[in-house]
Amino acid sequence: MKEKENLDQLCIDTVRTLSMDAVQKANSGHPGAPMGLAPVAFKLWDRFMRHTPQNPDWPNRDRFVLSAGHASMLLYGILHIFGYDISLDDIKNFRQLHSKCAGHPEYGLAPGIEVTTGPLGQGAANSVGMAMAERWLQTYFNRPGNEIINYNIFAIAGDGCMMEGISGESASLAGHLGLSNLVWLYDSNNITIEGETSLAFSEDVAVRFKSYGWNVLHVQDANDLGALEKEIQAAIDEANRPSIIIVDSHIAYGSPNKQDSAGAHGSPLGEDEIRATKENYGWDPDKTFYVPDEVAKFKEDMVAKGAKLEEEWNEKMKAYAEAHPDLAKQFDMMQNCELPEDWETIIPEFPADAKGLATRESSSKILNTIADKIPWFMGGSADLGPSTKTYIKEASSFNKENYGGRNFHFGVREHAMGAIINGMSLSKLRPYGATFFVFSDYVRPAIRLSSLMKQPVVYIFTHDSIGVGEDGPTHQPVEHLASLRAMPGLDVIRPSDANELSVMWKYIMRLKDRPVALVLSRQGMPTLDRSKYAPADGALKGAYVLIESDGTPDVILIGTGSEMQICLDAYEQLTNEGINARVVSMPCCSLFQSQDKEYREKVLPRSVKARIVVEAGSTFGWHGYTGREDDCGIFGLKDFGASAPAGELYKEFGFTTERVVQVAKNVIKKNKK
Repeated sequence: MKEKENLDQLCIDTVRTLSMDAVQKANSGHPGAPMGLAPVAFKLWDRFMRHTPQNPDWPNRDRFVLSAGHASMLLYGILHIFGYDISLDDIKNFRQLHSKCAGHPEYGLAPGIEVTTGPLGQGAANSVGMAMAERWLQTYFNRPGNEIINYNIFAIAGDGCMMEGISGESASLAGHLGLSNLVWLYDSNNITIEGETSLAFSEDVAVRFKSYGWNVLHVQDANDLGALEKEIQAAIDEANRPSIIIVDSHIAYGSPNKQDSAGAHGSPLGEDEIRATKENYGWDPDKTFYVPDEVAKFKEDMVAKGAKLEEEWNEKMKAYAEAHPDLAKQFDMMQNCELPEDWETIIPEFPADAKGLATRESSSKILNTIADKIPWFMGGSADLGPSTKTYIKEASSFNKENYGGRNFHFGVREHAMGAIINGMSLSKLRPYGATFFVFSDYVRPAIRLSSLMKQPVVYIFTHDSIGVGEDGPTHQPVEHLASLRAMPGLDVIRPSDANELSVMWKYIMRLKDRPVALVLSRQGMPTLDRSKYAPADGALKGAYVLIESDGTPDVILIGTGSEMQICLDAYEQLTNEGINARVVSMPCCSLFQSQDKEYREKVLPRSVKARIVVEAGSTFGWHGYTGREDDCGIFGLKDFGASAPAGELYKEFGFTTERVVQVAKNVIKKNKK
């Protein structure tokens, strides 16, 4: 027993000293939290976590989320001593270009990192999504005598995470859902960058989480390994609710002059202080990046332990595949981001219809056909399901009594919704989350992380413009299209009719490495007659010639979404007046920009300088397509909307056929001079 205790302490202090040394060498980082949390993380990974260093993606592994992402050296140190592919050289290269050990944990950069964290609270909310996913996977795939999914999700959150609103949103939902597979370890060290937390934070976290319906536990000293083991076990044994363990810790534990101070939060300790701290640990102060032989041996043992766990599960999976071949096939497809061979055949094509329907309505029809074919496709809305039309009609609701439901009710929690579906996606589900487009502002931090992590999450945004009408400017998105289009790695899709949408849904479901913002209308839109107009497949290239002029175009009309009909009506008038016009539909700018130069020149030839853009949003970003620095030829918005019926608003803000025709003529004249 004593030998094990000595080894545990040696491993803990290894993590601490590696953290100090790495931050010092980089002259940048956060040494204090890893030093305080090392016993917590080590005890969790050593005693309770089921994981496989040789296969970090083993499907039935326990998940660990470091929501307090600034403590990244804690994770890198743990991964190193537990046998993951993070070397001492990687750690020595902490925070340097191309290092596996980035300033904050980055998903995909190093094995064992489950999620990109850094923005506080995001990881905690991700863990809720992971817990929801595990419950669904367990319900859908497990069968009596053939249980292949049974894992827990652990997250370390700090004082900052507790202050962020997203932690409250996600914790409230987790408690409501009774996610007993979820354990948060709250690092209560009472220190922030500015000083003691009492400067801005005095709430009783325990009472708060009890009100959420959580099981609240407490460890008074992070260095008390026995107490940690007892409370983590109690959390795991809890069968009806999530658990939070409040762990009182000391930031920069062992540092003679910086323990419990803000000075240890986000700055190196300094060479002299590191020497003094190592002496406090009983370590040789002259050794840097030192890993004792006993810890190196421990690493080998952990790899062997993980291999045995995976081997046992593989045997279970073999028996499962024999007993339930169809489910096993689905499981493999889901894990590999594959889709049924004939899934595209179910996507509907819509007949031409002058009246048409709102794209939120056509999306609902498409979404439901996809859900019929792909069981792990699921999602919900931030309390707007009847408006966003995102219910899976033949599916039940996901709740405490039914973890097999595929309709998720996130409540009025847009920020948490985005982070939660990121967690679901990281668990190999294909999730979507929906709300009004104007509320994408609340979701944006999670969207950004979807892009950073290359997760194929679908964000469905309806009520896409001043077409919202009577709800007024607070509900009418103006700058949102431009804002989201500026985000790297995100496709913003605004289809002009139901068949463009069908085509783009096929594109969306094939994605494996990037998220999508699908922007849909509240108001009805004609379904175009494709015998007159170009096939909707052209949307797959982001922009295409919808209808061509009889000769070389005098002007090109570019439109998206519900404003496309204005372009088409203007085309008819211009054509009748003997003016050659081309209409280009541009549902996705990023897709168009990814096409080769030849195709882009074919759609928007540089020789045609007279160009008109029609989109009920900010003009920002369209100048590259008009070839002008001013707003000449761009029909957009420079202010917020107003409260009135949609038709009146379109007239009020100049989105009329007559005005487009007149401006087109003026632009043609200007470019002939």
